[in-house]
Amino acid sequence: MSISVKHISKSYKDVKALQDISFEVKPNELFGLIGPDGAGKTTLFRILTTLLIADEGDADVAGYDVVKEYKSIRNHVGYMPGRFSLYQDLTVEENLNFFATIFGTTIEENYDLIKDIYVQIEPFKDRRAGKLSGGMKQKLALSCALIHKPKVLFLDEPTTGVDPVRKEFWDMLKRLQQKDITILVSTPYMDEAALCDRIALMQDGKIMEIDTPSAIVKHYPKAIYNVGANNMYGLIESLNAYEHRHSVFPFGEFVHYTDNRPEFDATSLKRYLEAQNLSDIHIEETQATIEDTFMELAR
Repeated sequence: MSISVKHISKSYKDVKALQDISFEVKPNELFGLIGPDGAGKTTLFRILTTLLIADEGDADVAGYDVVKEYKSIRNHVGYMPGRFSLYQDLTVEENLNFFATIFGTTIEENYDLIKDIYVQIEPFKDRRAGKLSGGMKQKLALSCALIHKPKVLFLDEPTTGVDPVRKEFWDMLKRLQQKDITILVSTPYMDEAALCDRIALMQDGKIMEIDTPSAIVKHYPKAIYNVGANNMYGLIESLNAYEHRHSVFPFGEFVHYTDNRPEFDATSLKRYLEAQNLSDIHIEETQATIEDTFMELAR
């Protein structure tokens, strides 16, 4: 396994950041940690990249123990933290040369690995990193994390704050997979979860479920319905007050609704909503999403 985590726990005083976390990542796998801020994703990344020591448990990365062989791990992993952490006063080229030198390599030696990414920022190679756009900063950070040809790449929320380049960034990750690099990526975006080979859903320092995105969606236990009306706020309030409701979550222009009865009765729900002075009522069965599954597990 490229990454093996066994019963890792970590606390900050009274806050349990990680609670008995265990999972494995296969070689060349794109594995996602999916969860909101505060779920424990960054703490786990810092433990796996040898920047933090767990209170309990063991972990191996690229075949090395994160405590006993931390120096070896640092030579074989690339880490892109959630916050831009390169030298803002150095130019694009100076940052890349700096990180290449630290790892005893050159831009030219591993250029084939970063070429697809670096060609997009090369026209700005003499610009200071602090003057780059958000998307360009992320591409530079990814190039610096790859310059020494790591076996495992850690990306902590790489697309947060750079919505215009999210799809492009994930396309780059898929191409990196083909170059024998294992990727562990964290994200709060549920739609990005579907782009991973497997995912772990995290909440409050715990892993709720691990599987492929398609399998996790199939595990959703109930029929789910798109419900719409002329007044979204009134619709949510009314559904939350409905005696037969199981769950009610806003989802785009509709509300995702599940019922606690063995047999769902759309007609009685429609009559109830009309009695609440709602109109243009729309009720239609739909497919569950990873977000629906996450919300159900987190209840």
